[in-house]
Amino acid sequence: MHLTTKGRYAVTAMLDMAVNADEGPICLADIARRQQISLSYLEQLFSRLRRAGLVESVRGPGGGYLLAKSADDISVARIIEAVNESVDTTRCGGLSDCQQGDTCLTHHLWLDLSEHIQDFLGSVTLGDLGRRQEVADIAGRQRRRQHNDAILASAP
Repeated sequence: MHLTTKGRYAVTAMLDMAVNADEGPICLADIARRQQISLSYLEQLFSRLRRAGLVESVRGPGGGYLLAKSADDISVARIIEAVNESVDTTRCGGLSDCQQGDTCLTHHLWLDLSEHIQDFLGSVTLGDLGRRQEVADIAGRQRRRQHNDAILASAP
């Protein structure tokens, strides 16, 4: 199985929004700094996430993005799907043509694994992840680092 950077970054950015939701609209530049993700890459991802109805944009001063649904209603699988990713462990993309048009010996094993992974990611929500203590600890550390960096940047 290979989940590309696109899927990983989309989930990371959405979780960042979920754990920082009390701040109101979140600008992508803040997510980019906290998560060390390219701003231009985030802009591409958020275009897809917005079209999928997972985030809403807020224009104007203090604008940014908000989750379009409750964190408990957004599964990791839905985020991955929104950025056109799949979690497929088969070599053939599930088409059963693994060996020059025929099904390979282990096709059904990998197909079953793909289904289990999809079921698992479909059962985990941003709310579930946000309630994990280790996620809260990491988010707190990232906020403190961002705050300290802002102080250093404004020092004479």
